[in-house]
Amino acid sequence: MTATANTTTTTATAVAVPGPSAWATSRRLLGLLRPVRWRMLAAVAATCAFVALNVSAPKLLGDATDVVVDGVFGGTFNQQKLAALLLLVAVMYLGASVFSWVQGAVTATAVQRVGYRLRASVEGKLHRLPSAHFDEQRRGDVLSRATNDVDNISQALNQLLNQLILSVLMLLGALSMMLWLSPLLAAIALVTVPFSTAVTVLVARKSQTHFSEQWSTTGELNAHLEEYITGHEVLKAFGRQGMATETFTNSNDRLFRTSARAQYVSGAVQPLLVFVSNLNYIAVAVVGALQVTAGAMTIGGVQAFIQFSRLFSQPIGQIGGMLTLMQSCIASAERVFALLDAKEIPRDGTERAGAEQVGTDQAGPEGADPEGPAVAGGRVVFDAVTFGYNSGLPVVRDLSFTAEPGQTVAIVGHTGAGKTTMVNLLMRFYELDSGRITIDGVDIAGRGRDELRSMIGMVLQDAWVFTGSIRENIEYGRPGASDADILAAAEATLVDHFVRSLPDGYGTVLGNDGDSLSQGQRQLITIARAQLAGRSILVLDEATSSVDTRTEVQIRQAMQRLRQGRTSFVIAHRLSTVRDADLILVMDHGRIVEHGNHQQLLAANGPYSRLYDAQFSGREDALRAGESGQ
Repeated sequence: MTATANTTTTTATAVAVPGPSAWATSRRLLGLLRPVRWRMLAAVAATCAFVALNVSAPKLLGDATDVVVDGVFGGTFNQQKLAALLLLVAVMYLGASVFSWVQGAVTATAVQRVGYRLRASVEGKLHRLPSAHFDEQRRGDVLSRATNDVDNISQALNQLLNQLILSVLMLLGALSMMLWLSPLLAAIALVTVPFSTAVTVLVARKSQTHFSEQWSTTGELNAHLEEYITGHEVLKAFGRQGMATETFTNSNDRLFRTSARAQYVSGAVQPLLVFVSNLNYIAVAVVGALQVTAGAMTIGGVQAFIQFSRLFSQPIGQIGGMLTLMQSCIASAERVFALLDAKEIPRDGTERAGAEQVGTDQAGPEGADPEGPAVAGGRVVFDAVTFGYNSGLPVVRDLSFTAEPGQTVAIVGHTGAGKTTMVNLLMRFYELDSGRITIDGVDIAGRGRDELRSMIGMVLQDAWVFTGSIRENIEYGRPGASDADILAAAEATLVDHFVRSLPDGYGTVLGNDGDSLSQGQRQLITIARAQLAGRSILVLDEATSSVDTRTEVQIRQAMQRLRQGRTSFVIAHRLSTVRDADLILVMDHGRIVEHGNHQQLLAANGPYSRLYDAQFSGREDALRAGESGQ
């Protein structure tokens, strides 16, 4: 299934499913800090020391001011006391700087550990998600959640924890000193707090929606780009660059609008708080001057109080300024947590398809990791197997057949008949609705998925190669294989022939899905990979559909050697590739309508015969008859 085909469905789904509340998400975010709580306690301790030194210094500066005032107006200037006070203030500010650095370093390390664990949880979750999840989701949006949103959470947490802890403690420290110096002036400063709190809460509620839209639109934009980059050749071949540009522009415009609204609404908080802080400063200065003239406070005391009022109002403004980070972080967290909470594959040994099992980031692996490939005799039995991707709409119905060890079973039929679904069920990419599949008499539902798949080698229709050398791509079938084994697999599958013509041979690095090679050459590499794996059961899903006729003949000969001693399942549209199969299953609308070997099926003059005649005799009337019979 292509990414393009999923566009409409996924967008509608994303809009229809509401996210959790901001408070619930915030609590869950704080839960991520539990493993690093000791580091966070160390950061809080360093912050407490920084705040204690930082809020003590203004009082000493006020005392120093009183020493100067007494010297000017009272004639008793104590130079030694003034020098001691200033030296002590300098030491305190130096110590505050050291503790600030410690707090920042410890917090950054703790947050990076949180980000590391969150990325690991997302990566592990992707392995535990069923294939149906990726059928329904756009790959670009999933990538955006796993990269952009996780990075945004890490960066936002780093800034929030650094600033938030500091701001709260500074707020409390400054308030304590203000109450100590002058309860009256402290009461004036506190009058503005309810207004500041109300503004912050109201703006937070308003901006949360915009930040959620911003990150959702970011995922949508990434999904568009991923689709267009993947299908750039098709896009250009059909001249659809204009449509692609229009779609991108629409998504880009939505991202611009939602981002601008989110930043505008949340950015309105800090200017309002600064304005209120300035009004508070004026009130404190006026009332403080009256206190000095009345003899209730000294000039140094008023000076210290004004500094404390600044230290008090500054954190309030910083907390308001952090609103943008908070809302952006929560919006990204909702998207990441939605991915982590997606329904997982039922664990091995538990209920099968249809089980309502909601995964968490702490769920275990889907099966034991075997030390090596499991050995199977190769007897495969499908017993009344029924399955549908959507409930009530079965794709395959009541499938029953037996593949004996060493047999080659070919599965043929028109497009959509259920051929690939059959092998997907054998691999447990999907779970059965009813019936069972056994290998050597053991129900595959009772085996670990890793154990099961270690018995089966698979070559898909879409040849997948990763960024790395040709040698590494072949070795992927059996990590640690010797050069001699890799060379033998390459020679058996005709890879060696074209690899030796490349300047770097087996060291040739493939990138961009192996675009430097032809589709047929990439397919040969995947066949060599399966050859090297040496599994007991072999699945070839249209493995020769991307090669020319001459190469097909050569591959068929290599496949005959590959299939020796293995139970093989061959899905093919080209009937020339299945004529030597021991058993041919003809499928139509999810059912086996005919079975036998090539000669038997031709003699029966049924659906297989019509398919064969349509391919090799060119009789249009036979094709029409086959279509009418279906």
